[in-house]
Amino acid sequence: MGLAFFPRGGSAHVARNLAATLRDVGWDITVLTGSSTGPGDARRFYAGLDVRPHDFTRALEAPDPMRADPPMHPSYEDRPGAPDRVFASLDDDEYERQVVGWCRALQSVDAASADVLHLHHLTPLNEAAARVAPDVPIVGHLHGTELLMLEAIEAEPERWPHGPVWAARMRAWAAACERVIVLTETHEKRSEGLLGIDRERCVLVPDGFDPKLFLPRDVDHRAHWRRYLPDADLGAFEDAEGRTPVLVYVGRFTAVKRVPLLIEAYARARPGFARRAPLVIVGGFPGECEGEHPADAIRRTGARDVFLAGWHDHDELPSFLAASDVIVLPSVREQFGLVLVEGMACGLPAIAVDALGPGEVVEHGETGWLVPPDDPVALANALVHAVNCPAERRRRGAQAAVVAREQYAWPSLAEDVAAVYEAARRDASGLLGAGA
Repeated sequence: MGLAFFPRGGSAHVARNLAATLRDVGWDITVLTGSSTGPGDARRFYAGLDVRPHDFTRALEAPDPMRADPPMHPSYEDRPGAPDRVFASLDDDEYERQVVGWCRALQSVDAASADVLHLHHLTPLNEAAARVAPDVPIVGHLHGTELLMLEAIEAEPERWPHGPVWAARMRAWAAACERVIVLTETHEKRSEGLLGIDRERCVLVPDGFDPKLFLPRDVDHRAHWRRYLPDADLGAFEDAEGRTPVLVYVGRFTAVKRVPLLIEAYARARPGFARRAPLVIVGGFPGECEGEHPADAIRRTGARDVFLAGWHDHDELPSFLAASDVIVLPSVREQFGLVLVEGMACGLPAIAVDALGPGEVVEHGETGWLVPPDDPVALANALVHAVNCPAERRRRGAQAAVVAREQYAWPSLAEDVAAVYEAARRDASGLLGAGA
């Protein structure tokens, strides 16, 4: 299983959970992945698995991270000043450096002897696999960010100096996959149009959650928030009627997540709350923020009862969700929305944008609320409804837990992925036999 990026986003959580659960259905998984010191340390993130880090630490310290040895991984996001420059800005020489680095990494894990290579995203790792292990079938796994970059290139071919070249490479890598895992029906349609993938090679497998960790349970509400928000006014979390409903956002502070817009909507909604209902923002990968920082948005709007809990390891997330009542994700370009599924599994209804992945994960009126993109008024109204209607909030949360367990639990999803591996291996063997 290959992942070019060091762990910080949803695809890394998917890879980790899949690798762990695939062992239970008979597959031995080696995870080859990017890594860096600190929060991006792959050995720590993938602890307990057979993980082989491809270390970018020296690249992060180099004058030009893309010309280090090995070079830093690029990004599908164009963030000014970031060490991981957008793929579409890399020239042919920088591209070849990427491929050579991953060729060495694949050789170090004897990739040519694998039964299947499961490659997350479409990156130079795909080209390296074609050179190092040309006879091993590839299962591609699209997480959506690659589709966003392709859509941007189609809309503005001149936006990046090497955009069309990278688009052609990605289409070639997708064509070389025996099977391509997509997350939603919308993903499948977009992948078919953007990458030219035959629909029969696409397999729908959504992201999932660990049912042993994410489930409805009681926690010591006061103790949890005292531990993680020691300097906060904990009166916001408990009033004369007892514990107050807590709204929680979990994720990175990238522009598409729309965290400042959430804070604006919350400031608009708060006067309409029947009782206090704090908003807790969990996340913000260290050193990474696009646009206005949430702390600045709080100051600008004058929002009260908004608390920044910081970045935490994923194994701490279940307790945050158990101590909360509603999961909120205002992201406008969320390709799936794994945190929504994890929150739903814990019995939280979701408030999300009716677009892309969240629009398929959340059922409006049944497992949560869906609002139009970039609409602070609609988002504020949903927040007020969720806070002021506790019976409805609990009903939708209970239904969310049922849906999550039926559709998104990793053990059953891992069986689906194992079946994809078997099909890819079988079809590749047939082709090799015909060629021989």
